[in-house]
Amino acid sequence: MSTQPAPGQPRQPLDVKAVPFGDSALMVSVAADDDEARQAGSRRLHEILLEVQPHGLLDVVAGVDSILVEFDCLAISHDQLAQTVRLAAAGSGAGNAGHAHGGEHFAIPMVVNEAFAPDLPDVATELGISPEAVLGHLEASVLSINLLASAMAPMMGRVQFPGQVSRCREPRTNVDAGSVMVAGTNAIIQPFPGPTGWKVIGRTPLTICDIRENPPTSYKPGDTVQFKVVPEGEWEKLQGQFLRAARGQSAAAPASSATATERED
Repeated sequence: MSTQPAPGQPRQPLDVKAVPFGDSALMVSVAADDDEARQAGSRRLHEILLEVQPHGLLDVVAGVDSILVEFDCLAISHDQLAQTVRLAAAGSGAGNAGHAHGGEHFAIPMVVNEAFAPDLPDVATELGISPEAVLGHLEASVLSINLLASAMAPMMGRVQFPGQVSRCREPRTNVDAGSVMVAGTNAIIQPFPGPTGWKVIGRTPLTICDIRENPPTSYKPGDTVQFKVVPEGEWEKLQGQFLRAARGQSAAAPASSATATERED
């Protein structure tokens, strides 16, 4: 049954919660029945505040299902800004945003071997399933990009694992770019080499962030992703190609690795 309002019917306004966070910030979220609605509502609020730029606003920091709104406490109070946020949300027609999706879809190939997936056996043991089943759950999940983390890394949820995946006891000091990692029921891709405490279960040969591109990433919060395990023989053919959206592909049927197009020099 669809949760979208019938044509011609007004959307219900977002139920915005704004809680003081220190002297000069609000933690803002959307009250909703499910994670998807909360996350999508928070993404929409983030966009609204960047568009409206309320008086006294200093910064808007996106989280998975909330946003931190920092402001000048000498220019505006917590209550005044909270009311401004609610009015901005009500005036934007953003109600029911949690169930609307107009973003891009990305089909991301990944290679799995001992070197690229050092934590796959541990994840399988923790979840009580086989490594093949871990990858099967990942491939079957349509993931939503909730936010862009450090270095424009896409943080995605949720993987349909039968449980939560813990983080590494000892974080790695360096993980290669393209590493596909999981923690909890979330997934993330490492755009550049760097440290991580997430568990590495594969690697994509694609370049997901390139400062020579404009913009440097082709994805944004609200877009969807599906992973597809491909043979090792595909690595050399795909390595270094810039990730682009899977045009004309549905989120239920991931496209082949051919959806990635080479960077035009």
